[in-house]
Amino acid sequence: MSYCVKERAPSAFWFGIRDLGKPAPMLNFFREQQFVNFAKPPVNEPRESEQFLMQAPPGNPLLLPHTLQELLSKDSVQVELIPEKKGLFLKHVEYEVSSKRFKCSVYRRYNDFVVFHEMLLQKFPYRMVPALPPKRMLGADREFIESRRRALKRFINLVARHPPFSEDVLLKLFLSFSGSDVQNKLRELVQGVGDEFLTCRLATQAKDFLPADIQAQFAASRELIRNIYNSFYKLRDRAERIASRAIDNASDLLIFGKELSALGSDTTPLPSWAALNNSTWGTLKQALKGLSVEFALLADKAVQQGKQEENDVVEKLNLFLDLLQSYKDLCERHEKGVLHKHQRALHKYSMMKKQMMSATVQNKEPESVEQLESRIVEQENAILTMELRNYFSLYCLHQETQLIHIYLPLTSHILGAFVNSQIQGHKEMSKVWNELKPKLSCLFVGSSNMPTPPLSPPDGNFFSN
Repeated sequence: MSYCVKERAPSAFWFGIRDLGKPAPMLNFFREQQFVNFAKPPVNEPRESEQFLMQAPPGNPLLLPHTLQELLSKDSVQVELIPEKKGLFLKHVEYEVSSKRFKCSVYRRYNDFVVFHEMLLQKFPYRMVPALPPKRMLGADREFIESRRRALKRFINLVARHPPFSEDVLLKLFLSFSGSDVQNKLRELVQGVGDEFLTCRLATQAKDFLPADIQAQFAASRELIRNIYNSFYKLRDRAERIASRAIDNASDLLIFGKELSALGSDTTPLPSWAALNNSTWGTLKQALKGLSVEFALLADKAVQQGKQEENDVVEKLNLFLDLLQSYKDLCERHEKGVLHKHQRALHKYSMMKKQMMSATVQNKEPESVEQLESRIVEQENAILTMELRNYFSLYCLHQETQLIHIYLPLTSHILGAFVNSQIQGHKEMSKVWNELKPKLSCLFVGSSNMPTPPLSPPDGNFFSN
C-alpha cells in the first residue's frame, strides 16, 4: 500500500542507513500508520503466532532471554522411516514424525517438508530457516535415504526450538495435523497474512532498538561465525572418520576371528613326517577355534562405539553446522534481498527526480508534471518501506546472532559425548581383551608342556639377530 505524502525528506535520507541520523518527518508519519490495513487472516483459522508476534515483550525486545537448555527443552521431534509405499511408477518414502511437545505422531513425505520450508521462508524471510536435504529422484539407495532422514530430523528440531517458529501455527499444524492435505493447509495459513514485518508490532520501530554501530557489529559477527563454521566443518569431518574407523575396526576384528576359527576347524590330514607334532597342532586348533567368540564380541563393542559416536558426536556437529549454514544463508538474503532492492529503488528515484527537473525546465503540461510528481511520491513511499524493512532485517539478524551464541555451549556437550564414548568404548574393549588373554595360555605350551618364550622378543622384533 502507498501513502501520498507531499513532504520531502532531506536528500541525505536517501543514501542508506549508514548516513541516517534522526528519523525524517516522512518516516515518523509512516511509523504512525502501524500498517493497520494489511490483509487479515480468515476468522476460522487459529492465529497463535500472530498473537505472539504482536505482543511487545517487556524490557528491550532485541535481547533474547533464552538459555540453551530452554531451547532444547522446547521440543524433541523424532523422524523415523516407515515401510515404503509403491506408487504407480516410483516408490515413495514416508516418515513418521513424532513430537514430544504436541504428544502426537503424523506421517509426512519429503514434499510436505518442502512446502513447510517454503512457507517458513515466506512468512519469516528475516530469520534463520535451516535448509532441507536435497531431493533425489531416482536411484535413492538406503544410505541416501538414511542420510536424508537424519537431515530432516535436524531440520525439524531446529525449527521446533527456534523462538518465533516454535510459537507459530505453521509448526503446530505440521506436527499435529493428521489430514491428507497438509500442503494445502500450510499454504492457506500463510495466504493473505503477510510476512513477519507486517505482523510484528515492533517492525516499524526496529531502528530504535538497534545499537548505533549495528553495521560494524553485523560485519564482525558474520566474520566470526564464518570462522566458527569452517572450524566445526573440519571437526565434523574428523569425527566422521573416527566413527568410520571404529566400524571398520569392527569389521576387521570379526574377519580376524573368523579366520582363526577357520584355521582351527581345518580337517586336512596331518602329513606323516609331521606326526611327531600331532598333539601340538591338535591343541592349537582347538584353542584357535574357540577364539572367534571373543573376537565377535570385540567387533560388536567397536560397532557400538562407532554408532554412538555417529549419533552423539557427528549428528550434534551436523546440527550445529546446519544452524551456522542457515545464518550464512540469512546474511546473503539480507544483502541480496533488502539491500539490493533498496539500492535499485534509490536509483529509480534518482532517475525520476532528473525527469522531474527536466520537465520543469522544459515547461511541460501541468498534467504530465503532476503524474510524474505522483510517481515520485509513490517511489518515496516504496523507499520508506524498504528502509523500514532494512532496519527490521538488521533487528532480526541481531537476534539470530544471539541465537547462534546461545547454541555455542553445545560444543561442551559434543566434546563430553566424544570423551565419554572413547572412555566407555575402550573400557569395554579392554575388559574383553583381558578376558581373552588367559585363553591364549595353551597356545604357548610346547610338546613338553613347558611354557614357550613370550609372545614376542623384548624389543618387539622377530627378526633381530
